[in-house]
Amino acid sequence: MSNPTPGWWRRTGVDLRLLLMSVLLIAMGVVFNVMSGGVFLSPENLYNVAQQTAVVGIVSTVMVLVIVARHIDLSVGSVMGFVGVLIAYLQYTSGWSWPAACLAGLAVALLVSIYQGWLTAMLGVPSFVVTLGGLMSFRGAAFLVADGKTQPVNDEFFQRLGGGYDGGIGTTATWILAGFVALVLFARMLQKRRARAHHEMPNEPLWLELLLTAVPAAVVFVFAAVMNNYQIASKDAPQGLPIPVLIWAVVAIVLSFIVHRTRFGRYVFAMGGNPDAAALVGIPVKRVTLMLFALLAVLVTVAAIVSIARLNAGTNSLGTGMELYVIAAAVIGGTALAGGTGSIFGSVLGALIMQSLDSGMLLLDVPIGKRMVIIGQVLIVAVVFDVLYRKRFGEN
Repeated sequence: MSNPTPGWWRRTGVDLRLLLMSVLLIAMGVVFNVMSGGVFLSPENLYNVAQQTAVVGIVSTVMVLVIVARHIDLSVGSVMGFVGVLIAYLQYTSGWSWPAACLAGLAVALLVSIYQGWLTAMLGVPSFVVTLGGLMSFRGAAFLVADGKTQPVNDEFFQRLGGGYDGGIGTTATWILAGFVALVLFARMLQKRRARAHHEMPNEPLWLELLLTAVPAAVVFVFAAVMNNYQIASKDAPQGLPIPVLIWAVVAIVLSFIVHRTRFGRYVFAMGGNPDAAALVGIPVKRVTLMLFALLAVLVTVAAIVSIARLNAGTNSLGTGMELYVIAAAVIGGTALAGGTGSIFGSVLGALIMQSLDSGMLLLDVPIGKRMVIIGQVLIVAVVFDVLYRKRFGEN
């Protein structure tokens, strides 16, 4: 049996940065669990952490692409608050059905993002400046929509989208989904081996690739088991996978497909690598930028829907400070602030790290001032780590 050759992690698709982030997430969970007396890793807390992380995770997946293209959006939290309050207002005060209210919210989000994208793409105004103004403007717009009043939402199906009392898919569906994901992982591994053999490229030892596939498959089954172990006292059956996490997973898969399998995804990374060269070879930089901001609007609307469904109301404070968590999740997951490099799966890990850190400190009763200091410094540490990592491994 042959031994893995040097650089095997690159050929097998293993990202050392993401491996380190995974180890950090595990270590963080163990430390918080010990300090909280076993509460942090309890099924109830992990269920809550999972559904809370989904909102940040949904937006961070597309924020990866925005940063890769050398842009930034500081207004995502304010726009989400504005759209969320509008959707809740249309349902509660105006009596609209939830699908009609959500479509109206999506239309408004698209108008906002295309306006900001047009200023950036067509006039050349830095996205930092445009969205910094949007951060203030659309937070004010959220107050104006409902005159500062909280707007409750009462539709039972809509509330399920937030992962509340009836917001899980059940144990059977969770196990079936976990099994399907594991089968897909192993099928992809075998497909890649056949493709390498067909093109006369060397394959790593089968045992190594089986091991590298079995690890994420095991993680999926462990997560399914934890979700199936959480049961609300007044219910007869466990919750299973929260619907917000399912939505987040679908979004991440779709974004990964866009990145790896579509012309649009290749254009975004080409623009981030060298915008001038991208324009010279015929990439429609302005149009791609507008499409990117439109995609951001769609996922901000999805996050707003999940958030107000979880809270059962649209509040003026919805999404406050979320831009920090979203950007931090993308950066922690390996997205370079200089553009050109990013990972959708990395944003998933980054979102989990940020939310786990916040939830762990909440369990330990850390004052809000200290929490803000720590979370802000985590972002700085993530950027420093990114710079040092790229210097060490010669990545540009």
